[in-house]
Amino acid sequence: MTELQERLRQLNLYGDEIDGVFTRPVEDAVRNYQLARGIQGDALGVYGPATRKSLEAETAEP
Repeated sequence: MTELQERLRQLNLYGDEIDGVFTRPVEDAVRNYQLARGIQGDALGVYGPATRKSLEAETAEP
């Protein structure tokens, strides 16, 4: 989960603590990312396979 937070931070979508906890701000950042990129296949706010693939392709491994 810290990797998700760090990748979202790389895109300036998440600014809270990197603590590995899937909080509401993390969910909101995932949702905003999905909406901005038009990601299909995962429910909004859910870090599923389609979202992960896109996020990993767009960011550097932390």
